[in-house]
Amino acid sequence: ELFLVESGGGSVQPGGSLRLECVGSGNIYGTYCMAWFRQAPGKEREGVASLWSNGLTTQYSKRVRGRFTISGDTTKATSSLQMDSLEPEDSAMYFCASSRRLCGLLESDYGVWGRGTQVNVSS
Repeated sequence: ELFLVESGGGSVQPGGSLRLECVGSGNIYGTYCMAWFRQAPGKEREGVASLWSNGLTTQYSKRVRGRFTISGDTTKATSSLQMDSLEPEDSAMYFCASSRRLCGLLESDYGVWGRGTQVNVSS
Protein backbone atom coordinates (compact mmCIF):
# COMPACT_ATOMS: atom_id res chain seq x y z
CA GLU A 1 0.00 0.00 0.00
CA LEU A 2 1.19 3.52 -0.84
CA PHE A 3 0.99 6.35 1.69
CA LEU A 4 1.35 10.04 0.85
CA VAL A 5 2.22 12.82 3.30
CA GLU A 6 2.07 16.52 2.47
CA SER A 7 3.96 19.35 4.13
CA GLY A 8 4.76 23.01 3.57
CA GLY A 9 1.41 24.67 4.05
CA GLY A 10 0.99 27.84 6.04
CA SER A 11 -0.15 31.44 5.97
CA VAL A 12 1.13 34.01 3.51
CA GLN A 13 0.15 37.46 2.27
CA PRO A 14 -1.22 38.00 -1.24
CA GLY A 15 1.59 38.00 -3.77
CA GLY A 16 3.70 35.70 -1.62
CA SER A 17 4.98 32.18 -2.25
CA LEU A 18 4.80 28.76 -0.66
CA ARG A 19 6.25 25.40 -1.58
CA LEU A 20 4.37 22.22 -0.83
CA GLU A 21 6.04 18.83 -0.65
CA CYS A 22 4.60 15.33 -0.98
CA VAL A 23 6.50 12.22 0.02
CA GLY A 24 5.37 8.69 -0.70
CA SER A 25 6.18 5.63 1.37
CA GLY A 26 5.27 1.98 1.31
CA ASN A 27 4.58 0.45 -2.08
CA ILE A 28 5.79 3.27 -4.35
CA TYR A 29 6.31 1.00 -7.34
CA GLY A 30 4.03 1.45 -10.32
CA THR A 31 3.21 5.07 -9.62
CA TYR A 32 2.43 6.65 -12.99
CA CYS A 33 1.19 10.09 -12.07
CA MET A 34 1.42 12.53 -9.18
CA ALA A 35 -1.00 15.39 -8.76
CA TRP A 36 -2.15 18.18 -6.47
CA PHE A 37 -5.73 19.03 -5.69
CA ARG A 38 -7.28 21.61 -3.41
CA GLN A 39 -10.55 22.09 -1.63
CA ALA A 40 -11.86 25.27 -0.10
CA PRO A 41 -14.66 25.24 2.51
CA GLY A 42 -18.02 24.67 0.86
CA LYS A 43 -16.49 23.94 -2.53
CA GLU A 44 -15.70 20.81 -4.48
CA ARG A 45 -12.19 19.43 -4.69
CA GLU A 46 -10.47 20.71 -7.82
CA GLY A 47 -7.41 19.55 -9.70
CA VAL A 48 -4.52 22.00 -9.65
CA ALA A 49 -1.61 20.28 -11.41
CA SER A 50 -0.40 16.84 -12.42
CA LEU A 51 2.86 15.30 -13.53
CA TRP A 52 3.83 12.11 -15.35
CA SER A 53 6.50 10.56 -17.60
CA ASN A 54 8.84 10.78 -14.61
CA GLY A 55 8.31 14.51 -14.40
CA LEU A 56 8.75 15.33 -18.07
CA THR A 57 5.08 16.10 -18.71
CA THR A 58 2.86 18.39 -16.67
CA GLN A 59 -0.54 20.00 -16.84
CA TYR A 60 -2.20 22.79 -14.89
CA SER A 61 -5.64 24.15 -14.27
CA LYS A 62 -6.36 27.50 -15.88
CA ARG A 63 -6.61 29.14 -12.48
CA VAL A 64 -3.01 28.43 -11.54
CA ARG A 65 -1.20 28.16 -14.86
CA GLY A 66 1.75 30.54 -14.92
CA ARG A 67 1.81 30.90 -11.14
CA PHE A 68 2.25 27.34 -9.87
CA THR A 69 4.93 24.83 -10.86
CA ILE A 70 4.73 21.10 -10.21
CA SER A 71 7.81 18.94 -10.08
CA GLY A 72 8.64 15.49 -8.84
CA ASP A 73 9.75 11.96 -9.46
CA THR A 74 7.07 9.36 -10.09
CA THR A 75 9.57 6.54 -9.58
CA LYS A 76 9.89 7.71 -5.98
CA ALA A 77 6.29 8.89 -5.56
CA THR A 78 7.40 12.39 -4.61
CA SER A 79 6.10 15.72 -5.77
CA SER A 80 6.46 19.42 -5.05
CA LEU A 81 4.21 22.34 -5.83
CA GLN A 82 5.83 25.77 -6.00
CA MET A 83 3.14 28.39 -5.62
CA ASP A 84 3.97 31.98 -6.53
CA SER A 85 1.89 35.15 -6.79
CA LEU A 86 -0.60 33.66 -4.37
CA GLU A 87 -4.09 35.11 -4.22
CA PRO A 88 -6.73 34.90 -1.49
CA GLU A 89 -8.69 32.60 -3.82
CA ASP A 90 -5.86 30.07 -3.53
CA SER A 91 -6.68 29.49 0.15
CA ALA A 92 -7.66 25.85 0.59
CA MET A 93 -6.61 22.47 1.87
CA TYR A 94 -4.13 21.07 -0.62
CA PHE A 95 -3.95 17.34 -1.25
CA CYS A 96 -1.35 15.19 -2.94
CA ALA A 97 -2.58 12.25 -4.98
CA SER A 98 -1.15 9.43 -7.05
CA SER A 99 -2.39 7.21 -9.84
CA ARG A 100 -1.18 4.03 -11.47
CA ARG A 101 -2.95 4.64 -14.75
CA LEU A 102 -4.62 7.99 -15.42
CA CYS A 103 -3.20 11.48 -15.13
CA GLY A 104 -5.92 14.06 -15.60
CA LEU A 105 -7.19 16.66 -13.19
CA LEU A 106 -10.25 14.69 -12.19
CA GLU A 107 -10.58 13.43 -8.66
CA SER A 108 -11.76 10.06 -9.98
CA ASP A 109 -8.41 9.49 -11.74
CA TYR A 110 -6.62 9.01 -8.42
CA GLY A 111 -6.71 6.21 -5.92
CA VAL A 112 -4.25 7.27 -3.25
CA TRP A 113 -4.51 10.52 -1.30
CA GLY A 114 -2.65 12.30 1.43
CA ARG A 115 -4.42 13.98 4.33
CA GLY A 116 -3.72 17.48 3.11
CA THR A 117 -1.92 20.62 4.16
CA GLN A 118 -3.64 23.96 4.73
CA VAL A 119 -2.78 27.09 2.76
CA ASN A 120 -4.13 30.48 3.83
CA VAL A 121 -3.58 33.62 1.77
CA SER A 122 -4.71 36.83 3.39
CA SER A 123 -3.51 40.27 4.30
